[in-house]
Amino acid sequence: MDLARTEVAPRKSRKESATRMGLMALPVAFFAVFFAYPVTAIVARGLKTDGAWRFGRIGEVLAQSDIRHVLWFTTWQALASTALTLLIALPGAYVFARFDFRGKQVLRAVVTVPFVLPTVVVGTAFLALVGRGGLLDQLWGVRLDTTVWAILLAHVFFNYAVVVRTVGGLWSQLDPRQEEAARMLGASRFAAWRKVTLPALSPAVAAAALMVFLFTFTSFGVVQILGGPTFSTLEVEIYRQTSEIFDLATAAVLTIVQFVAVGAILAVHAWTVRRRETALRLVAPEVTVRRPRGAGQWALLGGVLASILVLLVLPLGVLVQRSLDAPGGYGFAYYKALTSSDSGIFLVAPIAAIGNSLEYALAATAIAVVIGGLAAAALTRRTGRLVRGFDALLMLPLGVSAVTVGFGFLIALDEPPLDLRSSWILVPLAQALVGVPFVVRTMLPVLRAVDGRLREAAAVLGASPWRVWREVDLPMVRRALLIAAGFAFAVSLGEFGATVFIARPDNPTLPVAVARLLGRAGDLNYGQAMALSTILMVVCAVALLLLERIRTDRTREF
Repeated sequence: MDLARTEVAPRKSRKESATRMGLMALPVAFFAVFFAYPVTAIVARGLKTDGAWRFGRIGEVLAQSDIRHVLWFTTWQALASTALTLLIALPGAYVFARFDFRGKQVLRAVVTVPFVLPTVVVGTAFLALVGRGGLLDQLWGVRLDTTVWAILLAHVFFNYAVVVRTVGGLWSQLDPRQEEAARMLGASRFAAWRKVTLPALSPAVAAAALMVFLFTFTSFGVVQILGGPTFSTLEVEIYRQTSEIFDLATAAVLTIVQFVAVGAILAVHAWTVRRRETALRLVAPEVTVRRPRGAGQWALLGGVLASILVLLVLPLGVLVQRSLDAPGGYGFAYYKALTSSDSGIFLVAPIAAIGNSLEYALAATAIAVVIGGLAAAALTRRTGRLVRGFDALLMLPLGVSAVTVGFGFLIALDEPPLDLRSSWILVPLAQALVGVPFVVRTMLPVLRAVDGRLREAAAVLGASPWRVWREVDLPMVRRALLIAAGFAFAVSLGEFGATVFIARPDNPTLPVAVARLLGRAGDLNYGQAMALSTILMVVCAVALLLLERIRTDRTREF
């Protein structure tokens, strides 16, 4: 009997490894062809001269004072944005984790709307609030459009939900009786929180901080719109060097620098995630959510609601207000102007960008769900360096320059058998690269929660791997699959960094159309940009509200 078991175990292990490799084959091929190849091609184009690599160019570029200023500002604003986001969002994470109040589900969706909005829309919203002729300018003559404060506040607006969902998801699983026991033993409220709750929360706080730092370190649309000529991040500088100065060597060096920095951030993030999983096994997952009690808790709830209103709702409201504030009075004049193609900016009417974006986003969603679903299934088993490396690969598109990927598409995919430069599929492929990580992060926790014995029983009864997936996994992850598709659709709809290079003038997407309208002088162009941004915001908000109604996980994480 023991001999039979030792013979079955290796066969089972080999079968599992073969299944995992089969699941990983298509995602690996997809990332190799549409991510690694374009990025390598654009870097090689910048650093190779007459067939020889010029690595000395790296030192030459980094020695330039203006490049060092870009590196300093990129790092400084990311650190400042992360600290400010944590300071403002942590009270909100506590409120959503511990308090029960009317309208909580709707408010949770409102908090998450900014995260799925395109960065171009976020920048546009804050431009309408603090820029030339904005609300603060009209009321008090205050303009922050060329100061770093506008950028920092926009980053808080964009990343507030990251902290609320990541930290709040863990906070809701901590047993409050542990902190209450410490207080009964004589500890003050602050001391009990510092010695009991904070150590358990620290992995989630670190993970949220790293994700916020990653998003702000690679910020593009927000800084491009609000920063003006004074402030530039690595991503913005890569775009400027590529599209305006045509200095591919400098752009390639900056891409390498950003790639190394993002790789380090993701490595630290993976470490914090492993720490977090260990911590979760040490605490009770059940918690009693209750209505606020006492003046202090009601004051905290009121303060969080006020901060959400001012920092998240007000910019979106001003965006809508500016889209309706036409020269002849409030109305839909700017929306009607979207149907005209006389502006000379596009070959088609700006309103055509809505249909283009929806078509591209649907195609990108289909690609992301297939690639991300296979990848999540391959990552279901946690062990092995190969699995951890594959997981890190899937996260890279969130941090590597989207500008480099987009321009790399034009450089690398322009000859047979991958001559796709004139094909419509190029835009969905670039958008799918950003959607895949969200699909994986949404489906993976649900797949890992499925009892492995169910799969084993189905396999013992003779079911093929495909039938096991169809009969066991799919019924349990169907809702997670719909949520993953919704997130992929939202982020694909708003992708800008790569699309700005590959979207054709006769088929612009909504973010590209908004950016081009903002780049042209005139109240009509500005008003149309506000109108398109409002439409894009409404579409993303509706998609997110639908997701909130169908999602079933209690942690409320991404």
